[in-house]
Amino acid sequence: MLKPTATATRELVSLDGLWRFAVGTAAGDQPWLGPFDGTLEAAVPASYNDLFVDPAIRDHVGWVWYQRTVRVPRGWAGERILVRVDAATHAGKVYADDRLVAEHSGGYTPFEADITDVVAAGDEFRLTIGVSNELTNTTIPPGTITVTPDGRRQQKYLHDFYNYSGLARSVWLYSVPPVRVSDIAVVTDVDGRTGVIDYTVTTTAPASVRVSLRDAAGDEVAAGPGERGSLRVPQVTLWQPGRAYLYELVVEIHDGDTVLDQYRLPVGVRTVEVRGTQFLINGEPFYFTGFGKHEDTAVRGKGHDNAYLVHDFQLMDWIGANSFRTSHYPYAEEVMDFADRHGIVVIDETAAVGLNLFIEGGIGRGDKRPTFSPETMNDETRNAHAQALRELIARDKNHPSVVMWCVSNEPSSIEEGAREYFAPLVALTRELDPTRPVTYASFMFATPGNDRIADLFDVLGLNRYHGWYMANGDLATAEADLEAELTAWAAAHGKPIIMSEYGADTMPGLHSVWDIPWTEEYQTAFLEMHHRVFDRIEAMVGEHVWNFADFRTSNGIHRVDGNKKGVFTRDRLPKAAAHMLRRRWRQIGSTKPQAPRSRA
Repeated sequence: MLKPTATATRELVSLDGLWRFAVGTAAGDQPWLGPFDGTLEAAVPASYNDLFVDPAIRDHVGWVWYQRTVRVPRGWAGERILVRVDAATHAGKVYADDRLVAEHSGGYTPFEADITDVVAAGDEFRLTIGVSNELTNTTIPPGTITVTPDGRRQQKYLHDFYNYSGLARSVWLYSVPPVRVSDIAVVTDVDGRTGVIDYTVTTTAPASVRVSLRDAAGDEVAAGPGERGSLRVPQVTLWQPGRAYLYELVVEIHDGDTVLDQYRLPVGVRTVEVRGTQFLINGEPFYFTGFGKHEDTAVRGKGHDNAYLVHDFQLMDWIGANSFRTSHYPYAEEVMDFADRHGIVVIDETAAVGLNLFIEGGIGRGDKRPTFSPETMNDETRNAHAQALRELIARDKNHPSVVMWCVSNEPSSIEEGAREYFAPLVALTRELDPTRPVTYASFMFATPGNDRIADLFDVLGLNRYHGWYMANGDLATAEADLEAELTAWAAAHGKPIIMSEYGADTMPGLHSVWDIPWTEEYQTAFLEMHHRVFDRIEAMVGEHVWNFADFRTSNGIHRVDGNKKGVFTRDRLPKAAAHMLRRRWRQIGSTKPQAPRSRA
């Protein structure tokens, strides 16, 4: 799905702002049949949960409704008119006046509706969008809904971040020509010093297509006719980590001398490859430094905010990070565009977090059911997971910053049924995009001896907490255990390994001269211990600290105002560990460090 953009043939109107807001009932209602009653208003984009002080709204389980009046520009007569919702967490319905025009499941990828036959240029219409936060065993991510004795519906879920809901990303009204470009797929390669751009253009009707490539100065460097072809760029300037360079692919549909449609797509020329235990970008070994992140800020929840976008990337630049993982869902497209423009490398992950009932039973919460069964994560769950992969890859396939797809975070890869569940999904990912490696992030109870799916993937992602959830406060034992485990993984699979999570909860301002968990000193020592081990393991190709910043979670006795593993606070102030990471990462850049040799 192409991101809406304004060109010579397309126009775009933002519908962001304040919308009328209403909470649905458990039995369902029909607020789209007229203007809302009541005085509530909600900001778009933003999660609705923290906007209001009423706990009945914050903790509501089910549908909520957004509504506003929209005027179609009068100059859009003869054009196709569409509404696009960048995200509705976790399911959405769109009504134009009284007519249902779109439905979608999946909270982090866009969907749209062609409303040309419902509205008219120059007129107003009532736009109503319903959003449901309900999670079940067949949604991605999964969850369960229970009812308390007094009749309150409660949402339980298996992921350790707050289940923010609402219209967390932008809503658009846009116009396109009747005959138009509906999709573009670009694959890049390098032949010596020549860049190769293979392209495929999809149109809504048979058409005459012309494609041209322009450099950063706007000069045309290659061109070709047809919906499919290959462009060659002598003396190409590569897109590289930390040194982004973007060309612009201009796709036009012609009728003689008339341009019927035009779409412009940024293109970065680069290659990605796994070779042995190395991860290569443009043929050079690349070492990932950075974070697992979250779309999470006070009041906005998961609402996209361009000010935070800029500041977070500034902090990543300050600390020397070259990459991040979109844990645990696809991020807003503005984030991906920004990464493209600034040379930040991205591991792009679906919302398949929480496919793991073993953890629930393992820590004594009472759920001893198998994760993969007809009653738990089943064929319907896998179908939803497959659709999430299709939509993720369809949206992000052209981003040069995206170097790898992450199929799931911490699934129960040790249980019977795991391989049957994941093998088709990995095969689908490779079918949809054979150019990028595929990974997953494994959970701490998976070992080289009991993990059933590691061999399916190109790169192993390990989420490990030696020194926190295991050997807490005993970094000497944690160091020995961590090195033994990483050595075993490397020997068993001979693949690149990324430490996709490692971290320790830390209260800013808490200090000690001893190794006391929760202190800033312990977080620093914890991370330094991991780095010593990473540098001794040849197969290690990256380190992503959990987490970039503290973030909101559900209530729990093991959480103090959320998860505190960030090296920045939730309002983006550095803890002591941030300064240590800055010294390490700015020194090593994107090159794997080597452990110092022992003295003879």
